Amino acid sequence: MRIGQGIDAHRLAPGRPLRLGGVEIPYPRGLEGHSDGDVLLHAVASALLGALGAGDLGRHFPSSDPALAGISSRRIVGEVAARVRAAGLTVANVDATVIAQEPRLAPHLDAMRASLADLLGVGEERVNVKATSTDGLGAIGRGEGIAAQAVALLASPAESGGR
Repeated sequence: MRIGQGIDAHRLAPGRPLRLGGVEIPYPRGLEGHSDGDVLLHAVASALLGALGAGDLGRHFPSSDPALAGISSRRIVGEVAARVRAAGLTVANVDATVIAQEPRLAPHLDAMRASLADLLGVGEERVNVKATSTDGLGAIGRGEGIAAQAVALLASPAESGGR
């Protein structure tokens, strides 16, 4: 079994869609970034790379590469999940937290969980997505951005019960 952790944060900006966990959330601002800025998917991809001992997102998807400008975070997670499978491992579980003062995310958590499970090729029972705020503290509390953190456990298919 192998464990990894990931974290990501992006500034909110007008004129961009807000995507979290591969789900578009109705909100007047979205997350800046070289990609679509989906901090939840970035944190999960980072946790998976950490569990693989494969470095960080910047090594595999550098923001200095113009060919990756606007890349979908769904594609990033898909490519990292393929690396997991190529290593002979499966996702035993992922636990992730989105940290945002606004918008209210509770109504979207089930959709984020389903989206993430689908991207990883595992059942929803192996994925947990939750949200919290900073109760007004710091840049996130002022509504300047959103962050996410994730922990991923990888195992051989036999250890994790298949799929």
